[in-house]
Amino acid sequence: MVADLPRRLAAEALGTAFLVCTVVGSGIMAETLTADTALALLANTIPTGAILVVIITVFGPISGAHFNPAVSLAFALRGDLAAGEAPAYMAAQIAGGLFGALLAHAMFELPLLQASQTARTGISQWLAEVVATFGLVAVILGGLRAQRAAVPWLVGLYITAAYWFTASTSFANPAVAVARGFTDTFSGIRPMDVPGFVLAQCVGAVLALAAIRWLFAALPAPRG
Repeated sequence: MVADLPRRLAAEALGTAFLVCTVVGSGIMAETLTADTALALLANTIPTGAILVVIITVFGPISGAHFNPAVSLAFALRGDLAAGEAPAYMAAQIAGGLFGALLAHAMFELPLLQASQTARTGISQWLAEVVATFGLVAVILGGLRAQRAAVPWLVGLYITAAYWFTASTSFANPAVAVARGFTDTFSGIRPMDVPGFVLAQCVGAVLALAAIRWLFAALPAPRG
């Protein structure tokens, strides 16, 4: 049984809020505890991968656990999400992400409203986001075909790895990119750099959809 739209949107907003709160909060904690950038990134990486496993497992049965407009775009393009519902999913994800950033600031007694000063732009960064999002969407779509129950772990492990093999530290999520534009902490990105990231993420998602369709075309559709 599929949950009604209001419950699905609430799940998407809540899950994305937890995701961004974890990304921003663990970054703040890391900066507080160490001046070693590599150690701080590791401290940011592990909680992010862990929370993805948790929220996808918990909210997946309700909304599909997208928590990411690029993922919702891919699902809409392949007909698994109604065209009229996709914008609602994306709006819920962005709203949840912004709330997650504010909540992290509140917990660490920082100004609630901030604008990041961290520059993240240029061809290498955009390419990294295409690669990061391509991999994420490919892992999700491929996982649904190969081993649906493993998807939470596949996503969590992929993002944990992609933090380290991509130059951008793998945002791979327009809602996360927007939210991180409003935190001047370890995980921030200048608001002016966000559109380039979002465009690259959407390109990566569309390329992944095409690739997975071709790769799995010769296999029978999964049951259930």
